[in-house]
This record gives sequence, C-alpha cells and structure tokens, in this order.
Amino acid sequence: MGSPTNEVDRIDNEGPQTAVTISRGYWMGKYLVTQGDYLTLIGSNPSSFTGDTNRPVETVNWYDATAYVAALTQRERLAGRIGINSVYRLPTEAEWEYACRAWTSTRFSYGDDPGYTNMTNYAWYSDNSGQMTHPVGQKLPNPWGLYDMHGNVREWCQDWYGAYPGGSAVDPQGPPTGSNRVIRGGNWNGFASNCRSALRNHDGPGYGFDVRGFRVVLAPGQ
Repeated sequence: MGSPTNEVDRIDNEGPQTAVTISRGYWMGKYLVTQGDYLTLIGSNPSSFTGDTNRPVETVNWYDATAYVAALTQRERLAGRIGINSVYRLPTEAEWEYACRAWTSTRFSYGDDPGYTNMTNYAWYSDNSGQMTHPVGQKLPNPWGLYDMHGNVREWCQDWYGAYPGGSAVDPQGPPTGSNRVIRGGNWNGFASNCRSALRNHDGPGYGFDVRGFRVVLAPGQ
C-alpha cells in the first residue's frame, strides 16, 4: 500500500509504504453501484446527476453506503444467492488498493503515464467529464476487469482513516476508531494526479457530496 517517495505528484499521507498480506478471498463489484441499483433496493435516489440510472449513485455518505450493503446482504441471503455466513460490505482500504492496482506498482493500473496522456481512456476526471458523472463501464477497465477505479466518483471504504503502519501487515483495517472514514479513487471533478492508485482521501462519515459513491465487496464466510 502507498506510493514510493519519488512518485510524481505523491502526497505525504501515501506513506510509509506498507507490505500487505490479504489472507481472505473476496469479490469486488466490477462497476460502481449505480443509481438504478440503489433505487431498486433503497427506494430513493439521492444523486445530483440524474437522467440515466446507469450513472453511479452519488451524494451518499458513509452511513448510506453501509446501509445499502446491509440491505443487499439481507436480500441476497433471503433469496438464497449467498450463504448465511457471507456478507456484502464496503472494501477495506487495503482491499480497495489491491483491487485497483491489480498486481501493478505503477502510478496507475495501466502504467505510470507521466504526462497523463492515456488517462482519458481509463477515467472520467476534470479534463474530460464535462463536470458531471457518466454511466459506469464506459472507460477501459483495469487488468482485473474493474471499471472506473481511477475516476467518475470517489469511493467510500470501510476503514477509519489513519496513517499507514509501515513494515508489513496482515488484513489491515485502519485504526479501531476515528473521526473520518477513508475515501479512495479519482472523480469527475478531480485533477489527473488525484486519480493515481495510491491517492487517499477522507471525510466525516456523515458527509455526502456529488463526487462520492461506492462499490461493494462480497466476503464469503466472514
């Protein structure tokens, strides 16, 4: 996790780099949760950019996101589509970065791209978004088939925000308590440098803005 000290446009909170072991398998949604997904399950659509329910849901805070995954878990258990000991949840920050990088160590999952010349092929950000969100899955995926990891909307993670421990860690989940939750990924209103795999953000769990959404993780036997 994190970025080397010589990475271009690095921010101090991206270190110290930490060697992470993720010991338990999980599935991550290939797409951001859409407005259609959210509307079907929750019955409302809080988003600012409406008109196409394939756009990611946004203007959701951390509590909204965790309520969604809890409701999704209940629905899918009752339907017999997941085991009674499996849960949908938000990704931990470590799981999110692992999935975003997809075994890469470059600034982006597709390479270092020092001049940001290939960014438009992979992400919606300030230079190409027209100052709005876009339907999920329109840009190229990362090497593991996950879309919009570098842009469109930022993504809430499960963890409280804190400094990386450095050294090595197994299944890290941030500090046990705190005031801010982790937010990862770039967004439609962000600079290209904010779309890097190592970029970290954080905010209070009660704050939802139109640059924030989420994707789900399915954790078996957890």
